[in-house]
Amino acid sequence: MDNASNVSSQDTSRDAETLREKMIVDLKEAGDLTDPVVEAAFRKVPRHEFTPGASLEKAYSWFEAVPTKTNEHGVQTSSVSAPQIQAFQLEQGHVKPGNRVLEIGSGGYNAALIREVVGPTGQVTTMDIDKDVTERAERLLKAHAYDDVRVITGDAAAGVPDRAPFDVILVTVGAWDIAPAWVKQLIEGGRLVVPLRVRGLTRSIAFVRHGDRLVSESVRVCGFVPMQGANEHHTQVLLPTGTEEIGLKFDDEVMGNPSDLDNAVKTERFETWAGVTMGMQEPFDSLQMWLATRLDGFCTMAVNEDLDTGIVAPPNRWFAMAAVDGNSFGYVTWRRLETDKGRRLEFGVHALGPQAPELAETIADHIRAWDREQRGTDGPVFAAYPADTPDDLLSGERVVNKRHSRITISWPTA
Repeated sequence: MDNASNVSSQDTSRDAETLREKMIVDLKEAGDLTDPVVEAAFRKVPRHEFTPGASLEKAYSWFEAVPTKTNEHGVQTSSVSAPQIQAFQLEQGHVKPGNRVLEIGSGGYNAALIREVVGPTGQVTTMDIDKDVTERAERLLKAHAYDDVRVITGDAAAGVPDRAPFDVILVTVGAWDIAPAWVKQLIEGGRLVVPLRVRGLTRSIAFVRHGDRLVSESVRVCGFVPMQGANEHHTQVLLPTGTEEIGLKFDDEVMGNPSDLDNAVKTERFETWAGVTMGMQEPFDSLQMWLATRLDGFCTMAVNEDLDTGIVAPPNRWFAMAAVDGNSFGYVTWRRLETDKGRRLEFGVHALGPQAPELAETIADHIRAWDREQRGTDGPVFAAYPADTPDDLLSGERVVNKRHSRITISWPTA
């Protein structure tokens, strides 16, 4: 290596170290990194060397994922998750030295972090269904002396029986269901951390195993590329206008039919306001899940901005909480207010169709109930049972049936 190249390499290393330290500070200030052992792992593993092609600034952004593969339609199919999510998932899993950990969804960097945390007495297995992803992960792990991390190409629905049991199973792809093998291969009292999609909303849920039942211990908002293979599940979309202008996305059974809602979009839009306000940066993820558990026709709505004719006007075209009731549908909106507490947002509802006023008031009433009863709480507790569990053995206010499991959702007493 000539002198100029050597200087350039040293500059890159110094810049990376500086940005890595800033990333760690940002994660700690956000409350996503609290465990000193996990912090040491983030300091040890050079993230930029697991994200080739990304700038140092992108690699060490604490809240950004780095895409590593897209399909023929340009849809992202693999990425190195944002440090924020990697940090809180490791802490959700209570990953400790000596643990046996299975990571589902590979990339290399997260497996290296896990290996640093579990140490030489632990065991790390990482698997992915995509051979390109696992070959890349194996190459990067070996290049950084993580040769003892076992990399497997395969469908994660079957788990890895010959490496089980596991203390922790960490899923880093979006899952619609919980594979029975994951529960079976987890030790009693072990933790499954999974970005589970429930009624169209994804949450990173840390479950603890109690026999054949899983009970949540913590829940965080997150976003992941969807799982492929046997556990793959496609969202169903209802197009009320007969075009792709408005899409109502259902995670499970579609409520209503397009012809009824085609008439709905011809009616005048009804608007009502709930009188519930919040700060500009205040999170309201528990409201999303509250509405998802209270409204039978809950769905999410997206608007194609290239086809947008103004029939609906959500604050965010890509995502709005919505619900369908027969021949009508409504969605949650908000408006800015200047108050004695400063600038705030007030929640409201827009609805269309013959029953628009009634549906809008129903949704607004649920927003008010959340404000009275659940705002500021830790949110609901999730439990997962085998799919054949009878109703009388379930505990929870809402049951969501999936292929392999029955998910119950319980809210704390007001």
